[in-house]
Amino acid sequence: MTSTPPVSDAHDYVLGRNAAAARRLAIQDAQFANVSEQLLDTIQLRPADRVVELGAGAGGFSRRILRRLGPGGVLVAVDFTTGLLDQARETVAGVSPARFEPVVADVSQPGPWLENADVVLGRTIVHHIPLAESWLGRLKTALRPGTRVGFIEPEFRTLLGRFSVLEASGHPELAVLRRWAEGISRFYQACGLSPEVGATLGWALRAAGFQQVHVEATECPTDATVIENLLLYYDEIRERYVQIGLMTSAEIDREQRLLRELPAGPLPAAWGIYQVSARA
Repeated sequence: MTSTPPVSDAHDYVLGRNAAAARRLAIQDAQFANVSEQLLDTIQLRPADRVVELGAGAGGFSRRILRRLGPGGVLVAVDFTTGLLDQARETVAGVSPARFEPVVADVSQPGPWLENADVVLGRTIVHHIPLAESWLGRLKTALRPGTRVGFIEPEFRTLLGRFSVLEASGHPELAVLRRWAEGISRFYQACGLSPEVGATLGWALRAAGFQQVHVEATECPTDATVIENLLLYYDEIRERYVQIGLMTSAEIDREQRLLRELPAGPLPAAWGIYQVSARA
């Protein structure tokens, strides 16, 4: 693998900014099903709540939110990509009597769509925001006191040490999972994003003045759907990896082949998940 030069524009690429990402996002929704429902339980959505979802994507999490809202409820779904919001409309059609309001906007810049929110939610979005800790402060100032907030964020680095030990203990085939986690971490860092924010999100929320902060961490087992997710990730990111020198196209092909060749059965988790809730 070649060295990684810095990326000049932190907004030059972010995952999930094209309609082709919808399949990967659908797989991700299934993988995050339990933790998503747990977060919604913790937030205690009420039927008439006005909910703002940050980074709604193709609507997988939106669908889960809307199922808990009634005729007086509203879901404001904010995303940068019009094509994904179009898919979200289809995903949530007929799910709930609540009103669905898609908004095309950059979630890193709090806007009027946050006004009068009872709840603000985001799934796998905060780590896409440069210097997310500063953004959390801006979010806090934009919310009414008592607004409930909840985030689900991935963890790519904490489990890397396990892979190093397993590789040294006779399992070199697992290196492909380690390289994937290292690669996505390096890519986000090169883009000026916040791949480690999940681990410190609770602390950052407290520092920004949020109250009743609760954090849970779990591992995401590596099964067939995870392998498909990783393969689709490489497809989605290929051009950018090559552009910044993180991997060549041939190296990506090799990583995809090695992922397909992994033995069936239980495999170590390639990432973890943080579930964080609080009140403004």
